Amino acid sequence: MHREAVLSSRIDGTRTTLGELFVATAGGTSARASADLEEVANYVTALEHGLERLSSLPLSLRHIRELHECLMRGVRGDTALPGEFRRSQNWIGPPGCSLGEATYVPPPPAELMACLDPLERFLHDDSLPPLVHAQFEAIHPFLDGNGRVGRLLVTLLLVERAVLPSPLLYLSAYFEATRELYYEHLLAVTRDGAWDRWLRYFLRGVKAQAEDAVERMEQIDGLLENWRDELGGAHLGRPKEVLRLFAENPFWTVRGVARELGVAYTTAQRAVERLQVAGIVSPVCSAKRNRVYCARDMLAVLEAPCAAAPSLPETLPPSARTM
Repeated sequence: MHREAVLSSRIDGTRTTLGELFVATAGGTSARASADLEEVANYVTALEHGLERLSSLPLSLRHIRELHECLMRGVRGDTALPGEFRRSQNWIGPPGCSLGEATYVPPPPAELMACLDPLERFLHDDSLPPLVHAQFEAIHPFLDGNGRVGRLLVTLLLVERAVLPSPLLYLSAYFEATRELYYEHLLAVTRDGAWDRWLRYFLRGVKAQAEDAVERMEQIDGLLENWRDELGGAHLGRPKEVLRLFAENPFWTVRGVARELGVAYTTAQRAVERLQVAGIVSPVCSAKRNRVYCARDMLAVLEAPCAAAPSLPETLPPSARTM
């Protein structure tokens, strides 16, 4: 979930790394601009909210507005009407371009609901997630944050339709690695009706990210097994529980471990120290109070770039190569 948040937000211009987000989650500090971190943290909040709401509210325009409000609250886009559909014209193009110079101009505000009503019906008719994503991006119903909301919808659709039992497949790594093609294919859908090329591109991404997820989980399982061996096998007690925490987030403080496991501070401290002696974790700074520890091998697995994206043999028409 954190990796998806970092990469989806990076497509829209943030520069926060996965490690920086994990450090912030653990209660540490980062040199990264706080605004970037807050935007990425809001993505995690929006995804968690969206997943929780699926139990009581199907994907709908109301659900989409709630996602947008979570995403934009208190960050640089909070002036862009969080949770509200736009009431003015937006456009897509190079930074600083005028409406007349735009690469793509979404529907005007007066026509927005005429486009969003069919989208809501689309959400309820078991349409494929790539079709919904492309339609949402073409409408661009918010002043800011449309790309991130659209990518959130892909994950939520897969979970809602029981394609995935939980959000284990994230496509933002693929979209970010093939960013130019991502934009080109979306634009080709709206300009040329090139749905077949968009679907092939999207499904190649599903295949690539599914394989990447399996490989990454195997690496994590292997790393945990090695750690357990280094700590002396099955009878580990608290250190075994702490290992599980460092697999979820490679950064923890002793206080955070104690709170998460519901144990005394000294119990958590002894467990973390045992992991440190085994070379599994190490402090990331010299601070004595609220020191943050990192499982660097686990961080390396999580931060590794996705495998090379599959090549796309088809050539896009010149009209689509302007974004």
